Amino acid sequence: MVEPAALFALASEAAFGWPSPIYRAVGHPVGGFARMISACELRWNQPTRAEAHRKALGMATVMILFIIVGGVSFALDRFCWWLCGGWGWIAIGLLAVPGLAQRSLHQHVDAVSSALATGDLSDARAAVAMIVGRDTAMLDEAGVSRAAIESLAESYCDGVTAPLCWLLFLGLPGLWVYKAINTADSMIGHREERWRAFGWAAARTDDLLNLIPARLAGLLVCLCGGGWRIMWRDAGKHASPNAGWPEAAMAGALGVRLAGSVAYDGAKQDKPWIGDGRADASAADIVRALRVYRRACFCLWIIAGAVAWTF
Repeated sequence: MVEPAALFALASEAAFGWPSPIYRAVGHPVGGFARMISACELRWNQPTRAEAHRKALGMATVMILFIIVGGVSFALDRFCWWLCGGWGWIAIGLLAVPGLAQRSLHQHVDAVSSALATGDLSDARAAVAMIVGRDTAMLDEAGVSRAAIESLAESYCDGVTAPLCWLLFLGLPGLWVYKAINTADSMIGHREERWRAFGWAAARTDDLLNLIPARLAGLLVCLCGGGWRIMWRDAGKHASPNAGWPEAAMAGALGVRLAGSVAYDGAKQDKPWIGDGRADASAADIVRALRVYRRACFCLWIIAGAVAWTF
């Protein structure tokens, strides 16, 4: 009976997030995943090893995450039902809260918008650097705005839609295994020489786990803001087989162009433009994107409520 737990988790996270006192006291589960991944990478991803060997060890890292995270979260799930009986769904909902990011994502993106609205480009760059991996020191207002909107769209899938889907599909183990694999993808699932072999399994597993949630996220963004034509046309332009769906949907909904030329660690990359609107996105466009995002999150509440009512 995880369905009411999912709706309860969404509501609790939207209201309170992951409060700072709790974070200071116990940290965040993702931090634990990151330490496990870093330990495996440090020990196994050595350039002296053959590429096939590093790929196999990367697969072993993914399996370790599945076994440890899945096992612990399954044990917690059973313990909640044993301890609380018919009210176990409340405990499960609370344990699912840090796996969702509705509130924190909104706060981070809103901080970028607020800094731009006051004309403080330096603060806006610092704020957007908290949520993107690209170089931000030289971004102008349009570059900062595009980065914030792209992160909002992609993280709507990674941070909200996909965790909720896996919570509904497989309960607490589904949510936390997804978060562990998604963390691995963000840390080691890169195409650079250092990561390509070792991070292959993490990247491909994350692609698989996001296959349905990414398309659902794109559909909900379009439902709440329009952009259907751009989503169908441009989703495939993204390097990721999944991230392009919510990003193209958001570009179409706002009438702006996303992606384009960006830099990572000083190396410039010319990505295809997504969308055919304005390239000069602004703080006002971030505000509009957040409005679409809130509506799309509410759609997930409706889905979670409908599933709970049905089952």
